[in-house]
Amino acid sequence: MRNVSFRHIEALRAIANAGSLVQAATALNMTPAALTARVKGLEEAVGLRLFDRFPTGMKLTKAGETALDSARVVEQAMRDFHDTVQAVAAGEGGRLTVGAVSTAKYFVPRLIAAFLRTRPRVDLRFLIGNRDKTIASLRDGEIEVALAGRPPRDLPVEIFPLGPHPYVLIAPPDHRFAGVPGLKREDLSGEAFLIRESGSGTRSLFEAYFGDTAIRPAPMGMELGSNETIKQAVMAGLGIALISAHTIAAEVETGRLVCLAVDGLPLVRTWYVINRADRTLSPAARAFSDFAVREGGRFPPPLIEP
Repeated sequence: MRNVSFRHIEALRAIANAGSLVQAATALNMTPAALTARVKGLEEAVGLRLFDRFPTGMKLTKAGETALDSARVVEQAMRDFHDTVQAVAAGEGGRLTVGAVSTAKYFVPRLIAAFLRTRPRVDLRFLIGNRDKTIASLRDGEIEVALAGRPPRDLPVEIFPLGPHPYVLIAPPDHRFAGVPGLKREDLSGEAFLIRESGSGTRSLFEAYFGDTAIRPAPMGMELGSNETIKQAVMAGLGIALISAHTIAAEVETGRLVCLAVDGLPLVRTWYVINRADRTLSPAARAFSDFAVREGGRFPPPLIEP
């Protein structure tokens, strides 16, 4: 069966349709002798007689009818293969894995949904993790495109701005500093702070913002691994926290949290679309990156003012 080719299948179908070797040869732009040799080669390859020969033409045997059914399946598979490859080449199909830092989960699903409405044949996988995990996935090739706020310095990357990323200091609505204007960082030195885990972008930003300012961790020494846990802990009165404004829009709107008016806040950073500069992006990944840069800014929640 290794010697069976698509030219053999083409000959089988042409003769079955025409009912005549001469007419099939004309349709295929071949000589009857060349087509006869091709049919003979096919029958020898499968070890079966596929046509009965008559003075008036050729007719499929039962084996030939079965072979023709299978040939139609093969031809459809080849058409599907061609369509799929063309779609992949155009960025309309193929597989794509996108990674994002956990803070981005508050808007990236809407971005992805909008992208997939324009490219429904793309098989897209979405991975969420803290910054270290997301960058490690980009480094290891597990993802092609990353959405994060701080590009890596030890990896050759292309970066494209997606939109602003503000950070605010949140407290429960009955906090003594709620509604107090013009606070300084030093005013917060006696407050209990709830802090994200090491390796998160928020933790790095927290340490850069407060610098040498004396702060007091929450009584239980909490380092929390998710924004949701931090929000719940702040609402419970366990402390205050620096957090992405994208994560607390609903709680501020309903009065469950407030933003403190502290000097230098909100800190506004930038969301980036990041990919490896030393690797060729797949067409689907390039299409997603272009879409995210062009349309991504309309998906994060609006900036919250203290």
